[in-house]
Amino acid sequence: MSDLKSLFFHLLIRLRRSALFRSPAHLLPASYILLVALLSTISFFLPVYGSSRQISPRNQLISSVHTVYKSLGIPIDDELGLKKETDIVTIDKGEPGLRPAVKVQTALKGQSIYTILTASGLAPAEVHQLIRQLKGRYNIKEFKVGTTYELETNPDGTFNCLSWHLNPSDMLHLEKDEHTGTLSFWKEAIETDTRQTTLEGTVQSTLAKEMSLKGHPGLTAQLRKLLSSKLDLGKRLPVGSRYRILFEEQLVENRITGTGKILAVEISSAKRHYNVYLFTDAKGNSAYYDEYGRSLQNRQMFVQPCSYSRVSSGFGYRIHPITGAHHFHGGVDLVAPVGTPVRAVADGNVIFRGREGGTGNMITIAHADGIHTIYMHLSRFSPAVGYGKKVRQGDIIAYVGSTGSATGPHLDFRVIRNGRTQNPMIALKEDAPKLALSSTDHAGFMARVSRYHTQLDKRPVLVAGLSKRRPTTL
Repeated sequence: MSDLKSLFFHLLIRLRRSALFRSPAHLLPASYILLVALLSTISFFLPVYGSSRQISPRNQLISSVHTVYKSLGIPIDDELGLKKETDIVTIDKGEPGLRPAVKVQTALKGQSIYTILTASGLAPAEVHQLIRQLKGRYNIKEFKVGTTYELETNPDGTFNCLSWHLNPSDMLHLEKDEHTGTLSFWKEAIETDTRQTTLEGTVQSTLAKEMSLKGHPGLTAQLRKLLSSKLDLGKRLPVGSRYRILFEEQLVENRITGTGKILAVEISSAKRHYNVYLFTDAKGNSAYYDEYGRSLQNRQMFVQPCSYSRVSSGFGYRIHPITGAHHFHGGVDLVAPVGTPVRAVADGNVIFRGREGGTGNMITIAHADGIHTIYMHLSRFSPAVGYGKKVRQGDIIAYVGSTGSATGPHLDFRVIRNGRTQNPMIALKEDAPKLALSSTDHAGFMARVSRYHTQLDKRPVLVAGLSKRRPTTL
């Protein structure tokens, strides 16, 4: 009897903490589900007193809990159906269903956010709810005649998202979750152009101090990583040492907004020379080399898929808090706010992009050497990353959400190697093997170095086609 009470108590706590109780609109259906769960549980207390049924009350209660959890979308088993670590993972390929349609339009005389949203299918009450959320945060009166906006609709023609530029560097998105009906908004910071620029001079004390004095402290961390095997940026260089650095800057409306990657570094003194060049070989692998084409460092095989506050569920076996079952989890759950950018951890091709049962919105990327990475419970996909697209390490592919069988916003991240699950937290620390240039790649490398020398002698150059979008969640 006490065992049943304990199970029922845990169920109540889990239900109360679920996403259903976080919104007034969900209180009624959530209360109904809780009542059903209560009545179902009470019905299983009765056999304790004199029933001759062969099935134990605990097993029947566990079965009832499974049913209630599934109705709430709370995962009982691994989302991919794995039972143990040695199970083979079947990689889904394709893009199920039709893709949303996006139209770029201009606000006409007599149009407003209200009229556009209602004409797109939102009820007046929904529009007022959304406008109340925006009140005090953004002045929607600035949305006026002539404003260019993007209207995204679902395959069935229903409203999905309305987006427009608040200013040259920020875009506001108003969206409705097609599955939950939840209305929300978030702001995206836009980086529109990348410029290649040079920095040169004579070191008076340390290279780190020199970067700070020249107004580019953001270069210090990169330089320290690139030159760690050659020199200490915190120590003085010989008097008269000269440096030349070619790197990328991000700009919006000709205003510098950030420092990008370093392309080339040349440091020379009376006795030593330190040269570092970025080169991408014929296979698409990027790494840094010295002037002779020798790899300087191990490349990081994977980067973090997103910024997160904690790991709510790790990789491996665990005891389910309600059922007590031995339960395998084939990935890691990284807790982060809805809208947090999700990035490709390595170069690869998108082989699945869509919604898949308990995984919710999901992306699968195929990498070299039989490696696949999977990203689950996404709120939305990046418009720039479609099915079949090639992505680079660090590209934004989607945004954190809580779709599918998720009880709260998080990214379920997985690494599959030759069909077997790998511990993602261990994989994220792996280094890729050093790259050796083939004779053909070496010729390309020397040509690239020659172009770097030409660029180091020129003024900053604005590079077209390198635009990036980096959203931030409110």
